[in-house]
Amino acid sequence: MPELHWQKSTFSSGPQGECLNVAVAPDGTIRLRESDAPRTVLIATPHGLAALLEDIKGGAPR
Repeated sequence: MPELHWQKSTFSSGPQGECLNVAVAPDGTIRLRESDAPRTVLIATPHGLAALLEDIKGGAPR
């Protein structure tokens, strides 16, 4: 797999320097990882990630 270009999310902040990194893979999927745990990566399609964020913003039960 080609090297991904990771970028710091604009939503990253916090007192302990929490940071979310985001990259778009060649296949169009979105990769998310925490900067302090770079080997653990969430892979989502743009549609899937948008649906997840809408659920979170809407206060969906967990």
